[in-house]
Amino acid sequence: MVNESIRIGLANDVSSLKRLSLLSYNQLAQYDSPNCYKLCAISRTAGILAARKKSLKRGFATRTPYAVRQLLVSCYGFKMKNGELEIPVARGKRLNIPLTRHTLDLISQPGVEVRSFTLTQDRLSLCIARETPMIECASTVGVDRNLRNLTVGNDQETSRYDLSKCVRIANSTVRIVSSFTRDDDRIRTGLASKYGQRRTARVGHLLHTETKTIVAVAVQRREAIVLENIQGIRSLYRKGNGQGRKYRGRMNGWSFGEAQRQIGYKARWVGLPVIRLSRRETRATSITCPRCGERLQSDKRLERKLWCGKCRIVMDRDRVAAINLAWRGRVRFARSRPLMEAQGEAVEAVKGNPTPTVIPGVDARS
Repeated sequence: MVNESIRIGLANDVSSLKRLSLLSYNQLAQYDSPNCYKLCAISRTAGILAARKKSLKRGFATRTPYAVRQLLVSCYGFKMKNGELEIPVARGKRLNIPLTRHTLDLISQPGVEVRSFTLTQDRLSLCIARETPMIECASTVGVDRNLRNLTVGNDQETSRYDLSKCVRIANSTVRIVSSFTRDDDRIRTGLASKYGQRRTARVGHLLHTETKTIVAVAVQRREAIVLENIQGIRSLYRKGNGQGRKYRGRMNGWSFGEAQRQIGYKARWVGLPVIRLSRRETRATSITCPRCGERLQSDKRLERKLWCGKCRIVMDRDRVAAINLAWRGRVRFARSRPLMEAQGEAVEAVKGNPTPTVIPGVDARS
């Protein structure tokens, strides 16, 4: 049905949902399926054609779109009954799909509502929603994502979560894929895809464990989470920047935004505020002294540490970045709070004004 709607949309040069529905709905009557699937097929087609139109407008060459993967999507006509998902498959016929215990425990929580489902050849996905009251926070905590760790903290306390195992997993995967000697591109591509999926699953599990702990601690301490803007970070590791191939591969191989994505949706699920800084607010967070604001200096003898010529102290750059992110997020909401109260809008759940920053556990420079 999606491909038929694509054909109709291309023939009539239509990409809007309303016009595509008027042209395609009657043409899809030949398919013996419930009407809810026809509407979802038209909606998906509208998204595909809109993306194609946007690419053409930007001057990118595009092929004729064609949906290959078979899936069934709907937000109507399904029921949750006796621990099973009951969906219509034809006129007068319904299919019952048993759900796992974890899924049943999740959708049975108070306030959780199942909005839609997506069924493929080997997977069932449920889209759920929940109305969660926002938590009023007394302070902020910054999250700094690095290659081998995830540093979280503020001027009171900082914590470092070790992610060096993700680097070892990536190195072992690259080594295994490069050892393939069979001269068959199709088999090599299939094996590389298999090991790539295995790597993604293992790294994702490690990130899920750490981000779950980060959100739980922030909820317990009532701290809003501040995330940095990492857009365009891959441009730092391009060919021609004077960096080696192995170094560029290692730096571009780690997940820049996956940790932020997980923290974002887990925080929204429990009602914890998430502050996303702009690129201007994120600039120089790891090289600015949180005490005096001066630019920190580097030294080859100090690994992952910087020193301040004015304060005469040595600081870890990851902890400095987390503290600066927390402070800048707190400053932004302290400034915007009076304006939002005057306009009668919902006030961000962050209380208090920025306090002088104290760096715990710093070493005096010898």
